[in-house]
Amino acid sequence: MTQMAPTRPNRPTAVPLPVARHAFRIPLLADLTAAASARAVVENVIRAWRVPVDADVAILLTSELVTNAVTHGTKETGEFVLLAVACDAAVLRVDVHDGSGDLPVLDIAPADAETGRGLLLVTSLSAEWGSYATSVGKAVYFTLELQPGLTSRSVS
Repeated sequence: MTQMAPTRPNRPTAVPLPVARHAFRIPLLADLTAAASARAVVENVIRAWRVPVDADVAILLTSELVTNAVTHGTKETGEFVLLAVACDAAVLRVDVHDGSGDLPVLDIAPADAETGRGLLLVTSLSAEWGSYATSVGKAVYFTLELQPGLTSRSVS
């Protein structure tokens, strides 16, 4: 019997990852250190699970989602964001939960703006991204397709 390459499940947007081979969740204090903490977590998870994705892209997109959650999603509702990382046979998925019910809107920032390009990066570099309502706010997620020939980088 020959092994077949795993097929990519057709997932509707705004639905949590169905069955993860690996999953990890951690609350992060919603302050200036949250993005750095999230980057470290995602980098360590990719290395520990030996996930064949571009770690730099995963770290960058995680940083963007966490920064948005801290900046826009925790002002009136809480002091924490929840970072969830999962991996199945086809994708790495990162979800960032916050306490705001306001779903993100992809806007094109003016050329001279210093901020406002985070979701554009997420859109252009991820396989899929989206958001969904939760019982306490919302979650925004992205996926990266696994690249079987790629080995996870070692961390210095």
